[in-house]
Amino acid sequence: MEVPITQFRRDIFDLANRALEGETITFTYKGKRLRIVPETVEIDPATRFSRLTPLNGLEFPNLEDVDILPEMQKEWEKDWEEQGLV
Repeated sequence: MEVPITQFRRDIFDLANRALEGETITFTYKGKRLRIVPETVEIDPATRFSRLTPLNGLEFPNLEDVDILPEMQKEWEKDWEEQGLV
């Protein structure tokens, strides 16, 4: 249901009760549309994820091939020793 702001102000309690019953209430204010939906109404995750664009060809490098790996390993082992984990 969509109403202008003046009707929303006049019928706010009736519209709030309708929203609590599961109806989506939309009102317009300064050219913007706002929706009132109760917290208990779950938004279907499928509709949220359907807007995502998949990344094709994303590959993670093999850390064995990275030249910085020995230096990184030395640093995390140093951190482990300082924290008493080794």
